[in-house]
Amino acid sequence: MASVERAGEARVLLPQLRLDELLEELQARLDAARGTRDRVHSLLEAVLSVGRELELEQALRGIVEAAAVLVDAEYAALGVIGPDGRRLSAFHTVGVSAEQIAGIGAYPEGHGILGELISHPEPLRLAKLSEHPSSYGFPPNHPPMNSFLGVPIRVREQVFGNLYLTEKRGGAQFDEEDESVLSTLAVAAGVAIDNARLYEESRLRERWLRANAEITHSLMSGGEPAEVLQVIAERAREIMTAALAVVAVPMEGTESLTVDLAIGEGAAAYRGLVLPLEGNLIGQAFSGAAPVTGADVSRDDSGVTGAPNLTGLGPAVAVPIGSGEGTRGILLLARAVGHTVFTEPEIERLQGFAAQAAVVMELAERRRDAEQIALLEDRDRIARDLHDLAIQRLFATGMTLQSAGRFIEHAEASERVLRAVEDLDETIKIIRSTIFGLRSREGATGVGLRARVVRVVGEAAPVLGFAPSLRLEGLLDTEVPKEVADHVVAVLSEALTNVARHAQASRADVVVETASGEVRLTVSDNGVGIPAEGRRSGLRNMAERARQLGGELETTSPPGGGTTLVWRAPSAHTR
Repeated sequence: MASVERAGEARVLLPQLRLDELLEELQARLDAARGTRDRVHSLLEAVLSVGRELELEQALRGIVEAAAVLVDAEYAALGVIGPDGRRLSAFHTVGVSAEQIAGIGAYPEGHGILGELISHPEPLRLAKLSEHPSSYGFPPNHPPMNSFLGVPIRVREQVFGNLYLTEKRGGAQFDEEDESVLSTLAVAAGVAIDNARLYEESRLRERWLRANAEITHSLMSGGEPAEVLQVIAERAREIMTAALAVVAVPMEGTESLTVDLAIGEGAAAYRGLVLPLEGNLIGQAFSGAAPVTGADVSRDDSGVTGAPNLTGLGPAVAVPIGSGEGTRGILLLARAVGHTVFTEPEIERLQGFAAQAAVVMELAERRRDAEQIALLEDRDRIARDLHDLAIQRLFATGMTLQSAGRFIEHAEASERVLRAVEDLDETIKIIRSTIFGLRSREGATGVGLRARVVRVVGEAAPVLGFAPSLRLEGLLDTEVPKEVADHVVAVLSEALTNVARHAQASRADVVVETASGEVRLTVSDNGVGIPAEGRRSGLRNMAERARQLGGELETTSPPGGGTTLVWRAPSAHTR
């Protein structure tokens, strides 16, 4: 009887257990369906979120944040592939603090696992990063990362960049569903990025058009060339988000360029710099009459030779103003460190804009030529009038007085008439000299102070063993008379000779400037300084030259070593 009861109980328990299992399975499926529904809902929200953003940088940031949330990753990043298709040009991260980023150092360029996705743009899922053949470890201070999921982002069939997700929370592994969700987000991200880029391009085109209209208006209204050129540099710097804009022009009679205009970060230190045609972006762009780019001018030797400090500047581009043999100068733009390099479309637009600067310079030359022709014509007219009217009448008056003097019996009166005739002859000579001066181009065959200074510095380079940096400021060719200019050149030559013979220096800086009626020459080096006991004949000669002109000479030894020589004199010297 007992056995029969136990059998009956067993028959009752089996259906009950089966029902519990079915209920648990149903609950699991409900939970899975609910989870899938929530995840799909989250994915749709993420797609809508990234699709709303029209600013490219904000759109990229939103994509990274959405990806991290969707797959529950602790760290996420979006690497933008550069124009060369092999390295990353930008890197947007989530989950790593600013302090950690500073400790890690520079952003990755696309090697290792990151480079694997660049070379093979297909989804990649790893349980442990270190086990992949392309992995070669992390830099110091990098947080530990094991699980990994990466998918490419395509924009119009071109790979724009890659999404990188690491460390799924809770120690779990990324699964196929995570990969599917992230791939779906990548498709939406591609559309969002394309829209943001189109919007950015339209805004950029509008800004270029406005800038062109502004410059055209300035030209048509007769604006000063220097002012129009400054507007060109300012607008180019603003539109291209550059930290510094520099305009350099060739110096007549030399193989050098001088910085005529500088705007932006540390601009004052660049104005007046004299640059060679080799060893720097500006010189290369001028010699080749084509744009030249640099990825990092603060670390690259081909940055701006002679510039005092390039710290804080990164990507740069130098474009010719004009084309071919008609290149009139160079426009250089430099962005801050960490900004993206200049792309081909950006450089093309900049070249078109630089053509406006060429028009400005062309119009300025034509205007100067027209003014010079008008001045010469006016001088010729004055000279003609003086010769045909004034001299003839004075000559006739002198002849009349001379003949009348024979009829004057009073000796003193006769002597006075003769003196008047002599004065008239002297006056005629003065007027003839004035006519000759009016009809000759003043200084046509002379060489300006700027060119003479550049020549002296260039000749000193082989003796020094290095090229000194040179900066020229002010109207040196027009405000400094030849007598004073001769002294400046002689003192500069003597100073550089002293540096070569005695300073044991590896750097020398030369500055020649004129302002407020004074010309000032500064020569500094990083050598051993002026010895306490030694020949000082060279310094006495320089000081004597300054005293002759009413100026002075000062020499100092800065705390950091070396010597600084400052020679100054009035630029409008009179005896």
